[in-house]
Amino acid sequence: MMPASRRQDPEDPSDRAPAAPLASTLVAYSSRPDRRTIYPPGTTSVARMSTWLTADADAFVDLESMR
Repeated sequence: MMPASRRQDPEDPSDRAPAAPLASTLVAYSSRPDRRTIYPPGTTSVARMSTWLTADADAFVDLESMR
C-alpha cells in the first residue's frame, strides 16, 4: 500500500497497476457500426455480465500505436 502522503503519478511506470489480461469479441453488423466487447477471460457468463465494456469498434485503438 502506498503512503498517504504520496500521490500517484500516472506518467510514472512504477505507479501503474500491472496490466490485466483481457479478451475481446467483435460483433459485425451490416446496418450499424460494429461493436467490440472487452472482458476478463475465464469468467463465467454470470460474472462476465458485471465486468464487461462494449463500444463501437472504431473507438478502440492499438495500444502500441498510441505510445
